[in-house]
Amino acid sequence: MNVGRLSAPDILRESYGIDPALVALAGEVLAALPPQPRTFDSVVSGNLARVLAAARRSGVHESDLRDSTGYGYGDRARDLVEALYAGAFQAERALVRQQIVSGTHALALALFGCLRPGDELLAATGTPYDTLLPVISAAPGSLAEFGVAYREVPLAGGCPDPAAVAAAVRPATRVVLIQRSRGYDWRDSVPVETVGRLVAAVKEVHPEVICLVDNCYGEFVEDREPTAVGADVIAGSLIKNPGGGLATTGGYVAGRAHLVELAASRLTAPGIGAKVGATTGFSRLAAQGLFLAPGVVARSLEGMRFAAAFFSRLGFAVSPGPEGPRTDIIQAIRLGSEEAMVAFCRGLQKASPVDADVRPEPAATPGYSDRVVMAGGTFVQGSSIELSADGPLRPPFAVYLQGGLDPEHVLFACVVAAQELTNIGALNLKRLWK
Repeated sequence: MNVGRLSAPDILRESYGIDPALVALAGEVLAALPPQPRTFDSVVSGNLARVLAAARRSGVHESDLRDSTGYGYGDRARDLVEALYAGAFQAERALVRQQIVSGTHALALALFGCLRPGDELLAATGTPYDTLLPVISAAPGSLAEFGVAYREVPLAGGCPDPAAVAAAVRPATRVVLIQRSRGYDWRDSVPVETVGRLVAAVKEVHPEVICLVDNCYGEFVEDREPTAVGADVIAGSLIKNPGGGLATTGGYVAGRAHLVELAASRLTAPGIGAKVGATTGFSRLAAQGLFLAPGVVARSLEGMRFAAAFFSRLGFAVSPGPEGPRTDIIQAIRLGSEEAMVAFCRGLQKASPVDADVRPEPAATPGYSDRVVMAGGTFVQGSSIELSADGPLRPPFAVYLQGGLDPEHVLFACVVAAQELTNIGALNLKRLWK
């Protein structure tokens, strides 16, 4: 077979064994999607303008983006990159380091920086994402071991209730935690406007309480960041949205200057804070990735919109819907069984540019209480802005698709994943077209 002379549908059929009906349906779904409006005043243009304005203010030059070693004293590249991120995130200051290994790590730095023994942490958006729970109370060295109490305000109909959150604040409450993304829950993610209402409700009665936002998966999806609507501090990972697919590691904490410094003191040591930390090639990728991030996130959302429409047509519940508002880069698809989740992930893995021959298997994963199945043939291990999918093997047996540097790749991978569902009987194409 001369693959080079075949069209994309032919390659799907010949190389992946895709049923022609799935290929045809993907074409129909794509044709039926209304085009995304592109204007000079769009979200992506506004976010890019903010990044460029921050770059101009910082005065960064190509020659500045050099490596440092050892302690990293006087690292101009590091300082300029942090000024760039502060401007892009509408914050007083940012800590952007390759030594921050994940979004959970960034959040832990902010939490341990802000909280002291006897304080209370109040979660405003229900139970936090799985990997943060050990940080709060379930692991050695957790906040609970340091005498920090924890409570949470349940969501009301899937949404946070600003009045209920404000009423739940006690004298010991020091930090209110707001999670923007849906995590592994079948609910909507939280818009920046709602974050602003939560912050305003808390600050009106308790101005001294710190509002901390888990910003993972939400950066550049909307035209503002939570720090623009009153949040005191935000945290996230560079191998999600803000790294633009280029950052190979790292995370950030941004917000009020003194709170960022407290987080820096947890990353290094009190008295040292943000003054040290070698970059060893990190700064150039972090800066260029930030420049690309608004466009990359917009393309990811385009791919997720197709995924929602495609799997909805196949009969699966999806959240959000194809035309629903999006405030993070995650598309939830309810598949109904463990077997279907595993099959979906195996299909996605087959359509990956890296590790396409790997066969995902459910496994216990650090930070998760249930076995998790993951697919991610990504150039950067664990990168969520590259196309990946995962989910805990528990009801409602939903897989969480995220990222996608290119919407065409998302389309291709969704078709292969659907074929895997067909192969195990989780999807009956004949019944679908009767």
